[in-house]
Amino acid sequence: MNENRFQKRTLFLILYIVFALLPIYWMVNMSFKTNAEILSSFSFFPQDFTWDNYRTIFTDPAWYSGYLNSLIIVAINMTISISVALPAAYAFSRYSFIGDKHLFFWLLTNRMTPPAVFLLPFFQLYSTLGLMDTHIAVALAHLVFNVPLAVWILEGFMSGIPREIDETAYIDGYSFPRFFLTIFLPLIKAGVGVTAFFCFMFSWVELLLARTLTSVDAKPIVATMTRTVSASGMDWATLAAAGVLTIVPGAIVIWFVRHYIAKGFAMGRV
Repeated sequence: MNENRFQKRTLFLILYIVFALLPIYWMVNMSFKTNAEILSSFSFFPQDFTWDNYRTIFTDPAWYSGYLNSLIIVAINMTISISVALPAAYAFSRYSFIGDKHLFFWLLTNRMTPPAVFLLPFFQLYSTLGLMDTHIAVALAHLVFNVPLAVWILEGFMSGIPREIDETAYIDGYSFPRFFLTIFLPLIKAGVGVTAFFCFMFSWVELLLARTLTSVDAKPIVATMTRTVSASGMDWATLAAAGVLTIVPGAIVIWFVRHYIAKGFAMGRV
């Protein structure tokens, strides 16, 4: 009975993995084909194998600048999000004040709000301040969604740290900055890793704000990928190659924080 159940679970897991990996494999398959082959035939392997699509991305500034812009936006957003969320999460985890639960809920409602709701205010504000088509504009817009998520995740990790550690450090003469940086922060490094991962993923794949608030100089790769239509039609092959390269940074980040993510799931905060 148990062996039969194990076989069913194994079969289900194999089918799920195949189902999940099939779109990725098909995108990789398309990235090594020409547009003519993609539109004229259906094959599981490239019949006319080519590296031209990847060569186009690495040599065309319109393409590789999109990846650089995305990395800059993500780096700015992650730095600001975590820097702002750490003290806020500490306050929520250690202190009780009037309206603390309501404020915490309000933060989460910002994360639940669709980006389209903030699109017009951001567009008008940035147009007035001259911030349109800049990296900082997109990074600041993403803070509306990443900071609440970062506070929520970090608060869960911080609440799991006994308050006696704080009191002992103060008795030993530690100032708050010294205590926070040398004692408390290492204890929640798993939470910081999980938070950095989710902030990275949102900023890396977010399209609506990134596409509207940029045009040329700060256009990220997700916005570049939506503008591949030319007089000759859709450039499917180059778009597939760009998609493959877009997955790589996320996969690298997941590899480095995979243990922290597992701990986050175990704590129920992810």
